[in-house]
Amino acid sequence: MSEQISTSQRLHEDLSRVIATAETGERLPSEPVLARQLGVSRATLREAMRTFETQGLISRQQGVGTFVTRPPHVIDSGLEVLESIESMAKSINLQVSYGKLEIVCGPAGQREAEALGLEMPGEVMRVSRIIIAEKRPVAYLVDVLQKDCFPREQVEAEFTGSVLDLLLKRGDPPLAHSRCEICAVAANHEVARALKIQRGDALLMFVSRLFALDGNVIDYSLSYFLPGYFRFHVVRELTPR
Repeated sequence: MSEQISTSQRLHEDLSRVIATAETGERLPSEPVLARQLGVSRATLREAMRTFETQGLISRQQGVGTFVTRPPHVIDSGLEVLESIESMAKSINLQVSYGKLEIVCGPAGQREAEALGLEMPGEVMRVSRIIIAEKRPVAYLVDVLQKDCFPREQVEAEFTGSVLDLLLKRGDPPLAHSRCEICAVAANHEVARALKIQRGDALLMFVSRLFALDGNVIDYSLSYFLPGYFRFHVVRELTPR
């Protein structure tokens, strides 16, 4: 196992250097040539290249070749302030839109009920959509709210891509803070299809609970981000001694 891990790490490092030294738009060597140069099989190389394609660093075109792309815009944001993707994108003059909005009302799952503090079987409204930037899906967002939090008609009429922005616009209930868990996950079938990537590709995932001033959880959300299009950071201050 350790040998397989070291081989995989070495391949990703070598492939990173190849991509880093190429110009944007440049075509990489063909798979047989590149596999021979890096000392791996074509199947192993192809698997590694999927990761870089997910990150937006390369684009593979059937029958044409593999090209270095590099996202021209990266949403780079600190996590100290809670804001929507739309607000983050606006700060760098990146236009984003949402597609395939789905609003489904029904019984809460066990995890959803626990996150929202509902007794089973509680009713919830799930709002899912794809965020599009640079003409491709870059994030898949799912918000779960108590069914009576919003009339469905209001969401359909006023939604602009962000449940947070909709809540802030309404101003009721007043919001307090969000608690977010961050992890790396492998894309499942639903998320992979939404983002047009391969099942199992690595994604950055936020699992968040949005609290009102009275302590109730208003929104439970799952957010999946393509790593190459987002860069998050935290400013950490030293404790005075």
